[in-house]
This record gives sequence, structure tokens and C-alpha cells, in this order.
Amino acid sequence: MIGRLHHVVLDCPEPAVLAEFYSALLGLPVTYRSPDWVVVAVDDHSSGLAFQLAPDHRPPNWPDPDRPQQFHLDVMTDDPAASDPEVRALGARRLPSQEGHIYADPAGHPFCLVTRPGWAPPVGPLRPRLSDPSPRPADP
Repeated sequence: MIGRLHHVVLDCPEPAVLAEFYSALLGLPVTYRSPDWVVVAVDDHSSGLAFQLAPDHRPPNWPDPDRPQQFHLDVMTDDPAASDPEVRALGARRLPSQEGHIYADPAGHPFCLVTRPGWAPPVGPLRPRLSDPSPRPADP
């Protein structure tokens, strides 16, 4: 092995806005923030998704081959159809497709909601983001 994957980096015009979208979508906190680079990960010692300022970003135009997707994320969910209203409420836009649940994030990057494979534990309902303060139970 030469190395390990650190971050998957998405170019975008507004890193903080896109990071908040993926933070809510994935239930993960924003762990690093600067004006041109924001990270969403399990914690500040884990790799995750990074969002890099690209002022001239031109999003893919699904399914136009002149501006094709450069990559896409598959996000597993227990029920893609039932997740549709929640993902749209976060700011995703449904893309035309005869197959599956394909969306664009707020910066135009495509992603898919896919049915959780049998080997993966249930995803469950949308949980509060870890970056949100929430009351903790009192110590016994």
C-alpha cells in the first residue's frame, strides 16, 4: 500500500453551504471550516468529504455528455422513495432518470439514493447532526 484515502474533495462555489447540505444528509458534523475549505467527517481525526472553493465551478448537466458527471456519491438508505421528500427538503433537486433515485446537490453534483444492501445495518430515521448541540442525559 502506498497510501490511504484522506478526503473526497468536491469543487463548489460555496463550500460552507455545500458542507451543511452533506452534514444534514449524512448525519455527520462539520469538523473543519475555513473560507475556502470545509470538511464533513465522523470526527476531526477522520477522513471524509471536503468542499473546496472553486469560484468558476461549472456543475455537470445531467445527462448531457458535453458536461458529464465527474463523479457521484451513492448514499444508502433503507427506502430511497421514502427518503425523497427529506433529501429535497435539504436542497437536493431530482434529476431525470429512468433508473433509480438520482439527485443534484445544491452545487449541482449528482448523487444517488440507493437501497441499503443486506449486509449493512439499517440506516434508520434522519438523526440530529452531531454538530448540533443537544441536551445530554444527567449523570446517574
